[in-house]
Amino acid sequence: MTQGTDGVDGLVRKRIRALRAARGWSLDDLAARCHLSPSTLSRIETGHRRIALDQLTAIARALGTSLDQLVETVADDVVTNPTHDATRGLTLWALRGEPGVTVARMRLTGPPPEGLAGLRAHPGREWFTVLSGTVELLLGERRLRIEQGQAAEFPTMLPHAVGALGGPAELLGIFDREARRSHLRERASDR
Repeated sequence: MTQGTDGVDGLVRKRIRALRAARGWSLDDLAARCHLSPSTLSRIETGHRRIALDQLTAIARALGTSLDQLVETVADDVVTNPTHDATRGLTLWALRGEPGVTVARMRLTGPPPEGLAGLRAHPGREWFTVLSGTVELLLGERRLRIEQGQAAEFPTMLPHAVGALGGPAELLGIFDREARRSHLRERASDR
């Protein structure tokens, strides 16, 4: 008897097979890592066996993922609209990522602020890569030029600010939970 191959059940089975194949693992390789027999895994992937929670937990762990990620369904809200802050020369698209982490694509049109008063410091870490143009990162008393294709990562307890150099620039940034909280507060207080 074949178990569900549609809906969440079918999606989980496809994900298990896809993750195993992406790692280049045979059924034997995954079986050894999750302590199940290759035939059990084959029957799970093909829908000829129910997936027990303890088996799913072991499979997820062996594949380096979580139960949440294995059973996650497609989000209804896959399209996002940008927000634009003309006074800061910033357009932001929020992307979905790991819980507690914000990924944002930003378009900068203005230079970084002048003077130490424009620099911000807060707990956390930030990482960004320049997609186009050139970005100037003010980090404490340092001025760093980050070109297209380069990336910067720094602890955000250092006073910092970013801006475009010589024309618009786009960057993709990743902010941890603490950095995200600070930036959301700044954006709300700027309005």
